Amino acid sequence: MSIANLARRVVRALTPYQSARRIGGQGHVWLNANEAPLAYPFTIEGSRLNRYPECQPAEVVNSYAAYAGVNPDQVLVSRGADEAIELLIRTFCDAGEDQILICPPTYGMYAISAETCGVGIVELPLTASRQPDWPAIADRLSDVKLVFLCSPNNPTGDLVGRKGLIALLEKARERAIVVVDEAYIEFCPESSVVDLLAQYPNLVVTRTLSKAFALAGIRCGFTLGDPEVIAMLAKVIAPYPIPEPIAQIAAQALSPMGLSLMQERVQELNKQKALIKAELIRLACVKEVFEDKGNFVLVRFNDGASVFAAMKAAGIILRDFSTKPGLDNSIRITIGYQGEMDAVIKVLRDLSLNTPSASNQTAASI
Repeated sequence: MSIANLARRVVRALTPYQSARRIGGQGHVWLNANEAPLAYPFTIEGSRLNRYPECQPAEVVNSYAAYAGVNPDQVLVSRGADEAIELLIRTFCDAGEDQILICPPTYGMYAISAETCGVGIVELPLTASRQPDWPAIADRLSDVKLVFLCSPNNPTGDLVGRKGLIALLEKARERAIVVVDEAYIEFCPESSVVDLLAQYPNLVVTRTLSKAFALAGIRCGFTLGDPEVIAMLAKVIAPYPIPEPIAQIAAQALSPMGLSLMQERVQELNKQKALIKAELIRLACVKEVFEDKGNFVLVRFNDGASVFAAMKAAGIILRDFSTKPGLDNSIRITIGYQGEMDAVIKVLRDLSLNTPSASNQTAASI
């Protein structure tokens, strides 16, 4: 008998989330994981490394609360936003009984976390305008405990409509929790829904230091919500989720100097994003440019496979989403520094020379 037969049936049947590192690839320009292009130095003080860390480091919690504009009892720090997603499912859903709701195409870990926890999944695809199908979601509120919405959405880059969200929160009161994933919100901070937490105890917002803060390697994320929700999650989280070195780095990133560096980084990446988008919409090989509210842009090409192959040959690693619903020939490009973006455009220009016409080219957002 194979040892694998001892695993739970759901795990044996599970296809794991295909993270950028799991997929791998060979190249020198990595634009497939929505990481920041450059790392910044931090210092670690080692005198406390012999002690177990605080479950919820006060300096990190207080600093993030001040940054996000909430009270400290509305913040939970975790091992990335991925742990926050799983904590929410483990806290509010019973295995074999409850379900979550997702709106594909969207971030894959919502479904993976639900599957590993033995929780069902209701899928309601985005509408033609790439918005959640608000009436359809409202009709399924009695069937689900959690609704996951990503804003800006990964991989399409669209923001969740505020009017639709508020209407859903009203209908979901005391029925379901609505989770808004704001992993990329620093690139469009005016679109955050954190202000709605004061009115809706059934709203939860997840955040991360992986993107705009350029700290994907430390795995540090945050859950923002009603104090009662945070207290429930704190019952379930591991005893020592945040290692002492991680807490020190996070505290530095959330200091006034760290926040200033983050904002400068966002301005530079948004500038690069505007430049590459202006180039993309002029290229004959490009069919559609999607919304661009994160640190990436999703592009539908006339022949996505050829583009992906040409990029790979040039040592440029991108993320192919052509198998996702409604995203045929679509490739996501992380925004890097100027040299990386120039390399991407060069490949696309060369391909466009062999594309006879750009007459069918459209842009979803110009």
